Amino acid sequence: MGTDDKFENKTDELAGKAKEKTGDVTGDQDLKDEGKAEQGKADLKQAGEKVKDVFK
Repeated sequence: MGTDDKFENKTDELAGKAKEKTGDVTGDQDLKDEGKAEQGKADLKQAGEKVKDVFK
């Protein structure tokens, strides 16, 4: 996995966690759900990059 990809995926994950926490604190369920979705997306990207690394 490239360093740029790792950084981008981690940034997406942290942004998702921040949105989820903000939504939780403010009671905004949509924001909380959006944060969870971003975290899931980042996890999938990380998994895809790991699979690519196996075949290098």
